[in-house]
Amino acid sequence: MKPIWIVDDDQSIRFVLERALQREGLVTRSFTEANQVLAALADAEASELPSVLVSDIRMPGVNGLELLAKVKTRQADLPIIIMTAYSDLDSAVSAFQGGAFEYLAKPFDVTNAVELVRRALEESTAAPDMGAAPAITPEMLGQAPAMQELFRAIGRLSQSHVTVLITGESGTGKELVAKALHKHSPRAAGPFVAINTAAIPKDLLESELFGHERGAFTGAQTMRRGRFEQADGGTLFLDEIGDMPFDLQTRLLRVLSEGSFYRVGGHSAIKAQVRVIAATHQDLERRVAQGHFREDLFHRLNVIRLRIPALRERLDDVPVLIRHFLIVSAKQLGVEAKRLSPPAMRVLSAFHFPGNVRQLENLCHWLSVMAPGQVVDVKDLPPEVSGQERIASAAFRVPLSPMASVASDDNMDPSTHSDTTLMRPSSDDDLLGQTTVGAPWMSLVQSEAATLLAAGHTDVWDQLTHKFEAALITAAVAHTRGRRVEAANKLGIGRNTITRKIHDLGLDESLRELR
Repeated sequence: MKPIWIVDDDQSIRFVLERALQREGLVTRSFTEANQVLAALADAEASELPSVLVSDIRMPGVNGLELLAKVKTRQADLPIIIMTAYSDLDSAVSAFQGGAFEYLAKPFDVTNAVELVRRALEESTAAPDMGAAPAITPEMLGQAPAMQELFRAIGRLSQSHVTVLITGESGTGKELVAKALHKHSPRAAGPFVAINTAAIPKDLLESELFGHERGAFTGAQTMRRGRFEQADGGTLFLDEIGDMPFDLQTRLLRVLSEGSFYRVGGHSAIKAQVRVIAATHQDLERRVAQGHFREDLFHRLNVIRLRIPALRERLDDVPVLIRHFLIVSAKQLGVEAKRLSPPAMRVLSAFHFPGNVRQLENLCHWLSVMAPGQVVDVKDLPPEVSGQERIASAAFRVPLSPMASVASDDNMDPSTHSDTTLMRPSSDDDLLGQTTVGAPWMSLVQSEAATLLAAGHTDVWDQLTHKFEAALITAAVAHTRGRRVEAANKLGIGRNTITRKIHDLGLDESLRELR
């Protein structure tokens, strides 16, 4: 067994670490200064080289950070733990920038120090090349049946100019599918122009889409070509089409039906040979029924519909995606790609990822930055996926008709039904524990909000508020077995308020079953 090297000018620190590690059956070798370590490295045989180096940061002569830099040039894969009694920000940042495995502030708990050394030792002896990148990275990854079906659909559309409507939850990769459709189409040589209709203010969206003439409005100093003109001969991707203002839907319908449009303030029709691909995470049929989306535009867009599966429907792809995103993150950071231990991989492969592939990508980037070693273990995962994921998911992921399945059970005891909701974990105490500000379900709300904001949504408040209100109302109505007035009293709102919100949230049909 290769030894663990300890370098510190404080004899007491060396003594404590030596004894603690030796009690664990580990071999140690101690030094009083960095120059001794450098000399020993130069003379040591391969079997005598250290498996882990534990170094103080402030020592006579060469300090710990200088030693870190010199050792990394000789033995780049050696885990080095930096200790210091002066735990300031600059020292911590410098240690990690230099490639330290971990930063240990004095005074430290001996048990924690030994555990840290063991983790570094596992890192040192871990099998290499677990996350080797393929020679060529495909444009889309997926081996699950749902993704294979999507690939086949893209293949069938490869010779078509037809309009496509892409549906799926936020974070599933709708723009990636749109780019693939463009790349494998007869218009591949033309431009691919994308616009998020929810991210642009209503007053500017018309100009963004169709352009404007000089002097068309205040600030229009020059003529501007819109996205339709920019995409001439290629593909225009309209993301979040469900949020397009109603009056602009009329203009879009006219363009799709006639193939021409007018710039804002213009008088001459402009022809544009553009293939339109639209995408939304919303239920457009429902928005049509609510009067928020034109039915004729929906039918014009819904020529071919491609649904992208949520990540929880293709969990077999999680390991492949993790390895890919870890490699990408490592390239961006200029570091070696990290690897997941089998237990950590099992945890992530079982997590349902409410933010879908975007959440997984963000998680991999977080691990690349925050995980201490090259091998990521379960303890290195964030709390929302390592132990609290089931509680957090159950607490927040409530559909708009969450109680329908509960209420439909004719054999359910009414006495137990009143205490049974999809928002309840395993006990009343558990539920109450989730209502604190720092509870996991609140973290999940924040994560969902961050995901929506990153996607360019401008109605995050409305989206999450609607989900929250729908969950509260549904749970209360189920609790009172369909008695809405009683449910309103328990929630602390008026009966007119609950009636209006049930209608606005589209809960009438699902709650009717609870009566």
